[in-house]
Amino acid sequence: MTQSSIISSQKLTNKTEVKIRFCEVDSIKVVWHGNYVKYMEDGRENFGEEFGLEYLTMFNNGFTAPVVDMKLQFKQSISVGESIIVETTYRPCRSAKLIFDYIIYKKSDMSVVLTAETTQVFMSVNGELQVTNPEFFQKWKEKWGY
Repeated sequence: MTQSSIISSQKLTNKTEVKIRFCEVDSIKVVWHGNYVKYMEDGRENFGEEFGLEYLTMFNNGFTAPVVDMKLQFKQSISVGESIIVETTYRPCRSAKLIFDYIIYKKSDMSVVLTAETTQVFMSVNGELQVTNPEFFQKWKEKWGY
């Protein structure tokens, strides 16, 4: 466990399928490493839609949630035409932040392509760091048993 303690054993996980497009591969015909960040963003957006934690909800409550830390571990490459599954799991913590764990699989054989994690903090729309859980986020956590 890193950065903070777990407050619930319930896991909220979203699975998103992405088909690799030609524009996402580099000159050696594998996905350029920077595109994995986009796939993780796709996973976070779909997670938010599924579990009621959309970016617009945050913004409409006066907050943004920029990524402040990201760790990626590449296991194997993927290429154009392949499909991947982005598994995005919320990691609960007491702090006013969002931590997500990711596993990206090749859809064809469910072998692991990448493992990763991101940490986001809450900032007011004026750019001030929020050190306590915003009210909307606290209600969200309570809804899901955190």
